[in-house]
Amino acid sequence: MKCRERRGEGLEENRRISIAVIKRLPRYYRYLGELLENDIVRISSRELSERMGVTASQIRQDLNNFGGFGQQGYGYNVEYLYQEIGKILGLNNTYKYIIVGVGNLGQALANYTKFEQRGFILKGLFDVNPRLIGMTIRGIEVKDIDEMEQFVKENKIDIAFLTMPKSKVRKVAEDLASWGIKGLWNFSPVDLDVSSDVVVEDVHLSDSLMTLSYKINRKMLQKESEAKRGKKNGCE
Repeated sequence: MKCRERRGEGLEENRRISIAVIKRLPRYYRYLGELLENDIVRISSRELSERMGVTASQIRQDLNNFGGFGQQGYGYNVEYLYQEIGKILGLNNTYKYIIVGVGNLGQALANYTKFEQRGFILKGLFDVNPRLIGMTIRGIEVKDIDEMEQFVKENKIDIAFLTMPKSKVRKVAEDLASWGIKGLWNFSPVDLDVSSDVVVEDVHLSDSLMTLSYKINRKMLQKESEAKRGKKNGCE
């Protein structure tokens, strides 16, 4: 079966794609990977929508931003779509990264081996705490943060994971930007604004937890409202 080729998209066109669409791409990639693991060769937008809990129309609209990948009457070739979304996400590249701040969260990230399956290779660990400096995680020794500049430049590090206190993260981020880092994955409770040459992804765990709290609270209020309506109707 010959798949429909994706139409080439220029950088100017890609910039117009909404962040909401971009944030859904990793989810498509994950679900398609699960389909491959289950030896599913093809899938329709309707079948994919049932698995993902989004509408088939939304899936088609999202993928059409990149030219579309389906074939009428056939649906999507799972392996082809998986590979193409991987290319869009840049997962056909390899990225070298370091972790700055090797407390509990930093250690958890360092021990998460699935990053390597996506092409993210851990190269270094840095901290200011004397009790952590010298310890080894997955064969990588935690170094003093004073050694970071030379390490980043010599090893051409692409990305830094920042899991450090709010009071220190801005200076470290600015330094990393000046040393040629391409991206920052920031877990500190502050929004970073550095050089326009550096891509920043802020991950606020407390925001996510509060969103979870809102959803739980909303469900509780809905159940209370339904219970009240039920009692009222029972009295009528």
